[in-house]
Amino acid sequence: MFAENKKSRNTSESFNQQNTIAKGTTITGDIISDSDFRIEGNVQGNIKTPGKIVLGKTGIINGTVKAANADIEGKFSGKLMLTDTLSLRATAVVEGEVEVGKFAVEPGTTFNATCVMKSNITERNTNNSIKALDGKEIKKGQLA
Repeated sequence: MFAENKKSRNTSESFNQQNTIAKGTTITGDIISDSDFRIEGNVQGNIKTPGKIVLGKTGIINGTVKAANADIEGKFSGKLMLTDTLSLRATAVVEGEVEVGKFAVEPGTTFNATCVMKSNITERNTNNSIKALDGKEIKKGQLA
């Protein structure tokens, strides 16, 4: 009885924890995690998480990032694919390809990337029309 409660608490705690890559640390390779990341060091490779990536002022990422959200203050170079929000702080430097749902940029940000904003499209009908979350149907070639 008591063992079950302890086990479920440990499982839920692991999802609330944040991985940290400290300043002065360099990691080369791919990182896959169920938890959020705070990066103040250097990552040369790919990062995949269903959570959030925070790239601090001293942080550098060269590679591909797949996550839900990202806050960037440091330097990113590569491909950034987010299902939700990208927030760029004034000190951020981003180069490469970016695919996001929402995008927030502070003045002073350096952004040299191609950017694709995902829409709220949910289904494609057989008659080549698209049905959005708001229920409106858009035919192929028609502007929203």
